[in-house]
Amino acid sequence: MRTRLVAPVVLCTLFTLAACENTADGVKKDAAIASEKVAEAGSEAGEAIGGGVKTADVKTALMADSLVTGSEIDVDTNNDTKTVALTGTVATEAIRARAEQVAKDNATGFTVVNKLVVK
Repeated sequence: MRTRLVAPVVLCTLFTLAACENTADGVKKDAAIASEKVAEAGSEAGEAIGGGVKTADVKTALMADSLVTGSEIDVDTNNDTKTVALTGTVATEAIRARAEQVAKDNATGFTVVNKLVVK
């Protein structure tokens, strides 16, 4: 009678241990996937911040330039395409050209697209 009770208990213990091992492997895999997703999100956030910094650098330089200051220029940065776009209006072609040069000087590694309109 005792042998009959031991066998089911041993089998239940083995099944439980196997299930725990599978659960531990699953937790490890889930943790690895979660870690990868966190790293990707951090990278994307860093890229967004990098684009924002580039926009601020160009905008600050444009405001500090004595020829360009006072112009209505918007600066948009696309970090994915490494592009800085200048939009808005300026009073003269000289200001338009100067704004583009200031943007190029302050957006190293980016292509500057000058969409400024002279009015």
